[in-house]
Amino acid sequence: MSDAPNTRIRLYGNLHTLRRERGLPTVAEIWLPPEGRTGFEVAEILDLPTDRMEGVFCNHRAYGLDRILRPGDEIAFIPTGVPGPHRFMLGIHAAGKGHLPD
Repeated sequence: MSDAPNTRIRLYGNLHTLRRERGLPTVAEIWLPPEGRTGFEVAEILDLPTDRMEGVFCNHRAYGLDRILRPGDEIAFIPTGVPGPHRFMLGIHAAGKGHLPD
């Protein structure tokens, strides 16, 4: 089994700024096992504060941080502070309420 990165995670807003302030790339690459990890676990791996996140985009859909993220998924953490109308259009509001089907 290889520990070479197999998943790319994009960071926006305050998470992007936090990574830059730490001198780290704003697109992170990590290794995820086949069974995946939750958004919470991936945030921990990247040392990102979950209190500054509203959820995660996985393969172009918004989910809560309990979503299982698997190798090769297209991932971007959703930072806090997304304006109201955009929250509904992007599905962030429903994801935060746990109203999206898998």
